[in-house]
Amino acid sequence: MKQNKYDDDVFFEKYAQMDRSQKGLEGAGEWQALQKMLPDFAGRRVLDLGCGYGWHCRYALEQGASSVVGVDISEKMLQEARAKTEAGKVQYLCLPIEDIDFEPSSFDAVISSLAFHYLESFDGICRSVHRCLAAGGDFVFSVEHPVFTANAKQDWHYDEQGGRQHWPIDRYFNEGLRETEFLGENVMKYHKTLETYVTALIQSGFEITGLVEPQPPEKLRDVPGMLDEWRRPMMLLISARKK
Repeated sequence: MKQNKYDDDVFFEKYAQMDRSQKGLEGAGEWQALQKMLPDFAGRRVLDLGCGYGWHCRYALEQGASSVVGVDISEKMLQEARAKTEAGKVQYLCLPIEDIDFEPSSFDAVISSLAFHYLESFDGICRSVHRCLAAGGDFVFSVEHPVFTANAKQDWHYDEQGGRQHWPIDRYFNEGLRETEFLGENVMKYHKTLETYVTALIQSGFEITGLVEPQPPEKLRDVPGMLDEWRRPMMLLISARKK
């Protein structure tokens, strides 16, 4: 199922108010960790899957990428991306990630930020990325951590006074659709185990070069409610290279 929640007016307006929408990469808690995993973009052809507002596309350009293509299913997202990007610098394509069909060896690096947990098949994505990457090309992506996606509720267990007791994990090995709530709206996500992510990469012909479960930046410890974010991983970052 190809979900396009971000073209819903109400949902998109709520997303537009988030820090990562208004502040860009610096508003994304995982950016410091992800930035360290990205390859040298100088002179390289870059593909961003689920590019959203185009923050990572523009970062690749700033780092000297020779060409950048951004793919997203949401036309509303791409309207923002085009408005924020100098004309002609990035090719933005409106289509589902599952439908990409680029020529072999079209890119030297493929990146994706928090998109793959909306897709049913990670195996299919790995095959498509492997095909369009040149030999030695890099594949770097972030997803919601399997500990975070396992329980559809995606929320803490609270005591009678409303205190956060623990993060419940249930049905971890039962992969598949989770109907959950994000920004007050019903959203469909697909839970996958850590084993599934790693195995799919290896079987598709990738060598894993990094795996990070990022903790929030120390500067956020004093932000109300943020201290609990050190109690369980929320995101998973993986870098791999085509053999």
